Amino acid sequence: MRRRRIAAYGVCRDPDGRVLLVRASARSTRPGTWFLPGGGIEHGEHPADALRREFAEETGLRVEILGLRDVRAEVVGRGGVLEHTDGVLYDVAVGGGRLRAESDGTSDAVEWIAPADLDGRALSGFAAAALGGRAGPGPAVAPQPDGPRTATPAGLVPRPAKGQRFAAYGLVTDGAGRVLLTQLATGYPGAGRWHLPGGGTDFGEQPADGVLREITEESGQVGRVTGLLLVTHHHNPAARGPEGHPIDWHGVRAVFGVTVPRPDAPRVLDEGGSTAAAAWFTRAEAAALPLTTITVTALDHVA
Repeated sequence: MRRRRIAAYGVCRDPDGRVLLVRASARSTRPGTWFLPGGGIEHGEHPADALRREFAEETGLRVEILGLRDVRAEVVGRGGVLEHTDGVLYDVAVGGGRLRAESDGTSDAVEWIAPADLDGRALSGFAAAALGGRAGPGPAVAPQPDGPRTATPAGLVPRPAKGQRFAAYGLVTDGAGRVLLTQLATGYPGAGRWHLPGGGTDFGEQPADGVLREITEESGQVGRVTGLLLVTHHHNPAARGPEGHPIDWHGVRAVFGVTVPRPDAPRVLDEGGSTAAAAWFTRAEAAALPLTTITVTALDHVA
């Protein structure tokens, strides 16, 4: 059995350089493992709001977000279930409160830990990636497609009342400063509008790898990630997808800067999906197109 979730975590240091970590309790999937404070994002919740809420629950502290640090994926297994978590990592600073451990929750201890003391502790994958320590035991899982991306005939599967998805998109440019955009196909939300190339990541896939795969599938271009630009979210309680039924939809989207060293004429390789066309545009040409909200946000972010 496979399960996916989205979470937000914070890297918080004190003036001496110690990092704040919480220890997983017996109620968690990995008792004794040390985690960055944070946890699952609730339906419709912004990742930054989720981090503030979870940080306070686990440590008693209020935090101020200093900046976006990273997005990563981690897969762990327990009791026959493989759980893929897409984690949004922020740098944070203490803004108030009193340090205390969580009571009767998924963590049972909280501690400021010096960098020299990290080697003696089993860390979660997110903590190890952020701090350079040793990750605790967990299965190695190769990326696996989550399933067909074409419309599902009505009546074959139960219709979910709500859905949450993590996706990775690219603000893709070439050496001349042109921007690569994709046009959404008929039957999909935003049909006809021009969009950032990208989409949902596969099970076990890192977001940066997923965005490069999606760019190739949607445009035939081979890119290189230059950095993480922003993380946004979108909540539509009355979304309607290609299946034709309404769903309370929540998406968390990471946008990467991507460059294509050798651009050529775009061609859609993943036919029959959400992408109808792909093309290169100058910034002025792109500004005159009907654009999706996330595309406008990304272009404004780097302007």
